[in-house]
Amino acid sequence: MVAQSVCKATGSEIDFSYFGGAESFTEGKRSPRRTTVVSPSEQDDGVSYPGPPQDPKEFLWIMTEEPHRSRRMAIMKAHPEVTKLMGYEPLTKYVVLAVVSLQLYLAMYLRHSHPLSFRFLFLAYAVGGTTNQNLFLAIHEITHNLAFKGINANKALAVFANLPIGVPYFAAFKKYHIEHHKHLGEDGIDTDLPTNFELLCLNNVLGKTFFATFQIFFYALRPGFVRMQTPTRWHLYNVIVQLLFDYVLVRTFGMRPLLYLLFSSFFAGSLHPCAGHFIAEHYVWDSLNQETYSYYGPLNILAYNVGYHNEHHDFPSVPWTRLPALRALAPEFYDILPSHPSWPMVIVNFIRDKEVGIFARAKRIAKNNKQKHESSSSSSDQE
Repeated sequence: MVAQSVCKATGSEIDFSYFGGAESFTEGKRSPRRTTVVSPSEQDDGVSYPGPPQDPKEFLWIMTEEPHRSRRMAIMKAHPEVTKLMGYEPLTKYVVLAVVSLQLYLAMYLRHSHPLSFRFLFLAYAVGGTTNQNLFLAIHEITHNLAFKGINANKALAVFANLPIGVPYFAAFKKYHIEHHKHLGEDGIDTDLPTNFELLCLNNVLGKTFFATFQIFFYALRPGFVRMQTPTRWHLYNVIVQLLFDYVLVRTFGMRPLLYLLFSSFFAGSLHPCAGHFIAEHYVWDSLNQETYSYYGPLNILAYNVGYHNEHHDFPSVPWTRLPALRALAPEFYDILPSHPSWPMVIVNFIRDKEVGIFARAKRIAKNNKQKHESSSSSSDQE
């Protein structure tokens, strides 16, 4: 308004001597909020920013405990019937069978197509990327033992679901993912967190584009640099079965079916609409002090409702088919939390928005390291 009045008073040419050295009227202007709130409140109206932009040179270090345990206890106190939603989902094994069958059929169908042909690449992206993303999330669901009552039955189904992915994935993912739940945001334990190297090298538009395009490799390789696992017999089973399957597939039908499966896995973790969930789930947005975000849109149909991510972290024992019921049961807890309206736009905004990037993750000192630090500080004080 002030600028407009000055312009009118001085004619069409703007007199920038009135604006303290500014070179445009957009300096310091922030982009619109990217998250929405179903039930706005005095604490968050869903439109304004609750705080200043985060420092892009550092992660968001916080001292509080992860929020899911306390919210879980509060929901169980307010709605004790929530326990009725827990337990395995028999439908999961049939969905896995159908999706694996579809992928294997398409792999056979394309065995005579050139890997760089439009048909091959289009089906690998549009269908294969979607189905392998579905299988990634089926394994995620099975990791929480939500397909069968027994542990071994769940693990066997996960090995089967792993086949169209092309590389052994399930066994390593299970241990890392359970640690992600138990130690959310703890530096050096939660391997979902970007490393300092990623912060240094990828903290700009070009770097974020590279990260979003090849994020499947970051999620696959980062854990090995951060926290190595001790192999179990299920790691061995996973590797043997997968390599045997790949060998038989190539020997029988040639290399192209396996290339289709590998391309599908790459696209599933690249610039794909469903891949938006990787960034949407735990990156900090809109200067909020919130480290987990849900998404309630239609793509959940293809992704085992993984968009209900606050609900999932609060109650990992509630299967995918009952997560919407969990949200409906406790709207006073979930509808006040900012959520994402679109997975594809999460990727776009992540790349173009200067207020979000590799740095936008909440980190906390690992409990063991914190205890050691407090112990050493106490000893120093006594000395």
